[in-house]
Amino acid sequence: MSLGLLGKKIGMTRVFDKEEGIMIPVNVIDVSGNEFLQVKTTETDGYSAVQIGYDDQKEQRLNKAKLGHLKKSGVSPKKIIKEFRFEDDAALPNTEEAHPGAAVFTDGQTVDVIGTTKGKGFQGVVKRYNFAGQPDSHGHMMHRRPGGIGAGTWPGRVWKNKKMPGRHGQYRRTVQNLKIVQVRPEDNVVLVSGAVPGPNGGYIVIRPGIKAKAAK
Repeated sequence: MSLGLLGKKIGMTRVFDKEEGIMIPVNVIDVSGNEFLQVKTTETDGYSAVQIGYDDQKEQRLNKAKLGHLKKSGVSPKKIIKEFRFEDDAALPNTEEAHPGAAVFTDGQTVDVIGTTKGKGFQGVVKRYNFAGQPDSHGHMMHRRPGGIGAGTWPGRVWKNKKMPGRHGQYRRTVQNLKIVQVRPEDNVVLVSGAVPGPNGGYIVIRPGIKAKAAK
């Protein structure tokens, strides 16, 4: 894995391709406020990794263990902490600059974006699992119901993992092989073309695409 960043989904806008003038819809991801917390090496920790913190918060919202770890690193309390692993110590990035920003990425780079999808609340099987539903014509009374769920004399119960109504959304999802249209280091934002999971204001992880070579 290579160095990635934590960020916040701001919203959507559009940019125009300089060569052909094509309009490209993009998601704006704010990556300002990332700070290096710790460098882990094979000698000290048994593996190679860089730990990054993102988004300040109040001290009283952290337990003593996490607060002590952050103070030892010399940074303010953070809401999110994430590790990015590397193959070996030689691949570790230079952490002298305490604030990695948008310049970590380049225009046209393929990335993976990890986030939590929008919550939909309690939903039926038509919306939750795309069931076709039953006839809407006159006389039918089962329009969007799931129908039979398989219980009977045997097994006398409903099988585990049966698709039924329930809470929908707020799933952790990784969308692979999205394209960075523009990197704007002066604003510390990255413009990504494609479906970025989650609502505006949601936290995400953006990293170099692990299947980028296979996707070409």
